[in-house]
Amino acid sequence: MTDQIRRASRSVCANIAEAWRRRRYQAAFVSKLNDAEAEAAETQTWIQFSIECQYLSQETGAKLHQAYDAILGKLVGMVTKPQPWLLTKRKEIGK
Repeated sequence: MTDQIRRASRSVCANIAEAWRRRRYQAAFVSKLNDAEAEAAETQTWIQFSIECQYLSQETGAKLHQAYDAILGKLVGMVTKPQPWLLTKRKEIGK
């Protein structure tokens, strides 16, 4: 279970990094953010299993679950309205 949490949580960060590098292309940017969202949801699921199996205390698990709720909320917001995050020609000229 620890390995699953480790892999899924690292994948969240890696997918966000890939999305950031692809922000010239809305579809690619949103696709990678969707991948990050899926990995964050998986991490949250493993955290819940860890609480139920008593590998994590209720308090620690709740804090981690809330942190992933915040991450998921931000990712959903970026997927829903990606335009502020995208590189446009105007933004590229101002480099």
